[in-house]
Amino acid sequence: MVSRREQEEENPQLTQQEEEVVRAVGIGAVKYADLSMNRESNYRFSYERMLSLNGNTAPYMLYAYARLCGIILKATGKTDVGEGGMEWPEPAEVIVSHDAELQLIRTLVKLPDVLAEVEAELYPNRLCDYLFETSQKFNQFYENCSVNNAETPALKASRLTLCAVTAGVLRTLLKILGLTPLDRF
Repeated sequence: MVSRREQEEENPQLTQQEEEVVRAVGIGAVKYADLSMNRESNYRFSYERMLSLNGNTAPYMLYAYARLCGIILKATGKTDVGEGGMEWPEPAEVIVSHDAELQLIRTLVKLPDVLAEVEAELYPNRLCDYLFETSQKFNQFYENCSVNNAETPALKASRLTLCAVTAGVLRTLLKILGLTPLDRF
């Protein structure tokens, strides 16, 4: 085990914020890897897989949440989340103008059913699967639907509402799983 002093000597350039990110990602990766596995299947421990930014891993989910926070901060003209947490934009009517928006909405509305299933059957890996699916749908939305450069103010407000709802869902699920949501990655 490496002592705190040895760690500081090794990486003196890390800021407190960077250190918090490293800790949240590292601990979250191990927790998530454990929870994402079906409790009835064999488990293979792999740091490489746990820390991957691709696939059903904590870093992938944490990055998706941080990306959402970045979009919201940019749209609201803020530079930082601040002490009180994320300042959510005013909700707007949702306008579906692209299939990626519809797919994200369809995934988001599954949340109550997924939570009920996880509670009834005690398979936390299903919550992880839903978190991964939601993150994937958000990334598809992000690739296809500009938020801050949307064609109209109404479409921008609509997409910002989708981002806020998605961020709320991801944040809630990360906390349920015992992970620390990061507004920056």
